[in-house]
Amino acid sequence: MKKKLIAFVVLIAAIFVYFILYYKDKELKFIPRNADVVILLDTKKVTRQYLSDFLSHPSEWFRNADEKTSEISIRESGVKIPDFLQVFHIENTSFSDWYGILEIKNKKKFLTYLKQKGFAEKKNELFHKGRIFIKIEGKNCILGTSDKAFENINRLFLAFSQRTNFTSDTFIDGSLGSISVISNGKIRNFSMDVNTHDIEIKAPGINNFTSIISEVQQKVPFFAAELNSENIKNFASFFDKKFSDSAGIDYLKATAELERVNDTIITYGYDDDFNEIEKKTIQKIIQPNYLISLQSSDPEKTMQYFENRKWINAKRQFIAIPFQPNVIEKNAHGFEIRSTRKTVHPSGQINENYIFVRNNELLYSNLKSFTSNEKKIFSDIDYLFYGNKDSDYYVKLKFKENNLPLILRW
Repeated sequence: MKKKLIAFVVLIAAIFVYFILYYKDKELKFIPRNADVVILLDTKKVTRQYLSDFLSHPSEWFRNADEKTSEISIRESGVKIPDFLQVFHIENTSFSDWYGILEIKNKKKFLTYLKQKGFAEKKNELFHKGRIFIKIEGKNCILGTSDKAFENINRLFLAFSQRTNFTSDTFIDGSLGSISVISNGKIRNFSMDVNTHDIEIKAPGINNFTSIISEVQQKVPFFAAELNSENIKNFASFFDKKFSDSAGIDYLKATAELERVNDTIITYGYDDDFNEIEKKTIQKIIQPNYLISLQSSDPEKTMQYFENRKWINAKRQFIAIPFQPNVIEKNAHGFEIRSTRKTVHPSGQINENYIFVRNNELLYSNLKSFTSNEKKIFSDIDYLFYGNKDSDYYVKLKFKENNLPLILRW
């Protein structure tokens, strides 16, 4: 009898664990037809990974156990956490505009949660904090990185009602998360995984670019990049949709270092006799010193493109780069753009498509609008790497070594 009772309890426990940690509703309710990028996060797999890492690190079991807190957790905030968290970008909108939608179970709890987290109501149940905007629309809340997301909210919801019946199987296959690019009805998926000390985004089955990263790390103090024409066009289109093949740029190589410099600000006031007085104020700012080489098969055509876009001023400065002063010079293979404050020597060429950015303490002074937790996360970053070989793409965000895996750090 006892054995049957134990077996029954084990069976009930197994069913409970299955539904809590493994069973998933694969329907994606909030992916509109006009989305061109979709990000999914498997919340059940996140929970399993968190529990696994937590149980394997006993030092965390009793940390803060005695601290009493009145803060509301996200699971108690009055919103339903879906099995797949859905974030999307709408085609023909700014690259920085992203949206996510959650169902509201208890509006009163949710409003309390927003207030506790410091969100201020702007108008008509539109809330704002830092770079996050939240709009309550009926039984749903819409999260956006800009209030532009809510200008045509009725049209946006109409798009949901006309959506294709997407399921998670369309975008994700066993990874913790995924990033999917939708173009002309075709979907390209990239897996996203959180490892012990890094986050990887890649196409399934590709190499992890270890040898390239190792070589670049030895040569690059802060920033370096090498890109062919296809990669240049892809990256340029994020920031300037008018950028086209008519620029004629076949290859880019760039190197940059950071420096803290004195910046003089000149203002004018008046003395007691109303005579104009010039006032100079010195402030410390962070500026990059850089060298950019552009190769072109037709430099004359490229120069004409730059001049037509008014990217070169009368002082022969390349003003499409916001960091001044610089100078652009034409050579046998194309152009060289360099900052004039300090000479920067190029890093060694490795003939691969990559972008490498190493974290630097000088960047921290620009994080004044960040919360303390956001600053901690940023300071823990070691480097960011992007690599491309033919149709394979790879991104790695590497964090500094720590006794705890990433999922337990924050």
